[in-house]
Amino acid sequence: MNISQAVVKRIEGLCRERNLTVNALSNISGVTQSTVNDIVSGKTYNAGIVTIKKLCDGLGISVREFFDCDLFSNLEQEIK
Repeated sequence: MNISQAVVKRIEGLCRERNLTVNALSNISGVTQSTVNDIVSGKTYNAGIVTIKKLCDGLGISVREFFDCDLFSNLEQEIK
């Protein structure tokens, strides 16, 4: 799994835990729905840290909490 896939899985998992749709997450975080959709669909390969921070703010978690997940433990090396 690469970092982009891990970010998508983490966002989806956090939304499931909170019974939120992607649209609801975009509303509470102030990130446009198209941006969140592009991240979750994989259209955007590199979600910026500012966007992730806004999503975290909407979810009521810190960036540290977002990345403190097993999904990010064994990522593929990005530079080959």
